[in-house]
Amino acid sequence: MSQHDFLVELGTEELPPKALKTLSDAFLSGITSGLDAAGITYTTATPFASPRRLAVLISNIQPQQPDRSIEKRGPATQAPEKAVQGFAGSCGVSTDQLEVMETPKGSYYVYRGVEKGQSTAALLPEIISESLHKLPIPKRMRWGSSRTEFVRPVKWLVMLLGDEVVDAEVLGLKAGRKTRGHRFHYNHEIEIMVPADYQQTLLDTGKVIADFAARREIIREQVIREGERIGGTAQIDEDLLDEVTALNEWPVALTGRFEERFLDVPAEALISSMKENQKYFHALDAEGKLMPYFITLANIESKDPQQVIEGNEKVIRPRLADAAFFFDTDKKQPLEARIEKLKSVVFQQQLGTIYEKTQRIEGLAAAIANLIGGDSQYAQRAASLSKCDLMTDMVFEFTELQGLMGYHYALHDGEAEEVAQALDEQYMPRFAGDNLPSTRTGIALAIADRLDTLTGLFGINQPPTGSKDPFALRRAALGVLRIIVEHKLDIDLHELLSIAVAQHKDLPAADGLADRVLDFMLDRFRAWYDDRGISAETFLAVHALRPTSPLDFDRRIDAVNHFRNLPEAAALASANKRVSNILTKQGGDISTDTNPSLLHEQAERELCEQLDAIEREITPLFERGEYRNALERLAQLRQSVDNFFDQVMVMADDEALKLNRLALLARLRRLFLGVADISLLG
Repeated sequence: MSQHDFLVELGTEELPPKALKTLSDAFLSGITSGLDAAGITYTTATPFASPRRLAVLISNIQPQQPDRSIEKRGPATQAPEKAVQGFAGSCGVSTDQLEVMETPKGSYYVYRGVEKGQSTAALLPEIISESLHKLPIPKRMRWGSSRTEFVRPVKWLVMLLGDEVVDAEVLGLKAGRKTRGHRFHYNHEIEIMVPADYQQTLLDTGKVIADFAARREIIREQVIREGERIGGTAQIDEDLLDEVTALNEWPVALTGRFEERFLDVPAEALISSMKENQKYFHALDAEGKLMPYFITLANIESKDPQQVIEGNEKVIRPRLADAAFFFDTDKKQPLEARIEKLKSVVFQQQLGTIYEKTQRIEGLAAAIANLIGGDSQYAQRAASLSKCDLMTDMVFEFTELQGLMGYHYALHDGEAEEVAQALDEQYMPRFAGDNLPSTRTGIALAIADRLDTLTGLFGINQPPTGSKDPFALRRAALGVLRIIVEHKLDIDLHELLSIAVAQHKDLPAADGLADRVLDFMLDRFRAWYDDRGISAETFLAVHALRPTSPLDFDRRIDAVNHFRNLPEAAALASANKRVSNILTKQGGDISTDTNPSLLHEQAERELCEQLDAIEREITPLFERGEYRNALERLAQLRQSVDNFFDQVMVMADDEALKLNRLALLARLRRLFLGVADISLLG
């Protein structure tokens, strides 16, 4: 049978722009998974998505599901005749058509046959329906009197297999071959004769660029050209690019202008307003300064584009005027004057107000600043002002500017540059891969804020659960670890947590709180190292020692990861595991004091001599945190360790000999545990 292409297109009211790409990817995945599960082969699967449609084109799809062999095991051969007849009847055959299968547990009747595959056309409706049902839609809607539910009202359905319409009804729509063109350029039905013509027919007749990726690149090129035309460089935010791609079927980039007086407002506030509210791109000049222009995407090729531009300029002007008004109004009152207002804002019912939180952060930030060589007075001042911009009109309107506006207002108030900068840096890193705070004051404040939240929530028995983390404690923990490790801060996390706990009053779960939070934070390292391609075994080998300094933890990880690539690593990991098992079985503390006079075998004398030499060499390496060099030196023990186990009987009948040999192994184990539990690498 010849192969055909298959097309499915679901037409809807405007789909949510921020979800369109996700919906398209999921629709494609659902269909291909359904085809794969049915054993139907095809060559390629191509998704299409625009504001009013989700579509998938499958090329060279197999017209028939392949036949498959089936085997059903029935009752034992000693079973009653009625049971055997019932089994045969359920398989659609007589008892003499059953076979006998011998198994270790006895003989059983078995039916073997061939299940004929269904036609692809018969399977497609269920595959499409199931894929749509599984789309990641948080809340489905109904429309009219229909009980059908989807993310938006559905309008038409195209399902073509070759040049034939698939007989199907999905979401209450009967499948056909009629799609629709652009809402403004060609608001008419368009017949699709064969699936392969879909994209070009929509483009030529319907004025619709159906391919999301192609439309995205067209928009990117247009925006870049508009930036060059005004003598600047358009700044393309990838998330915004995805969103405007999802808002347009026939995009046309246009450039508008706003009054230069608005440039007195911090650029970030203007950009935020343009991007979040109007979906505009901005441009920077050669010096990296914001230009008084915006680039918008129209979903129409207007005969009078200037009218479209002027309409957008009228819309943006009051938004920017609001930002300018908020900025001017906020500056009339210093940040310090807003501290009292923080008493009216609750951080968390059991942990008190934002004001109380800043009081706790003050003491913690000052202590951290002292530990990392910062200015404790700066840290304390920054902490006291850290949340004041939450009470400004600008941040109330543009919440994403918290911290940044604190920086601008603090500079205006005459605060020290580092104090002002810390107000913005306290929220860094805001997301994975984001910049870290650069000043000592910013570092101290960022760590203090997060540790206060962590100890507070754990202290009232509200740690994150499997899927719920309303206070983003996992992200807070990882942020602290990143700051400490990447800034190479040699500080003890348990000490910081103990200081943080001390700032709280009357926490119901205060006992062992610093230890619980420390364990939670160190566990965050696992995902971090996993992203860096470091094995779980490497993490566990270090985690077993529970180093409380994140920087020290990271150095050990680096050393163990390097050690694993050495030729001696596997043998030494195995030996460590053997040693660990031997010592564990003995129970209690094994002495590491060896008596040279009891070393009778050549192999144990050689191992002892090497341990003596290596101990002298690596002790200063451990003190300096040079774990990689230490493990490289310990790797040289491999031959002596192998010889020991080959030639020496550890569990000798002579108790003195046995204890001396156990002490030798305990010394070996102790040296490796100076870095990590290497036995876990095996």
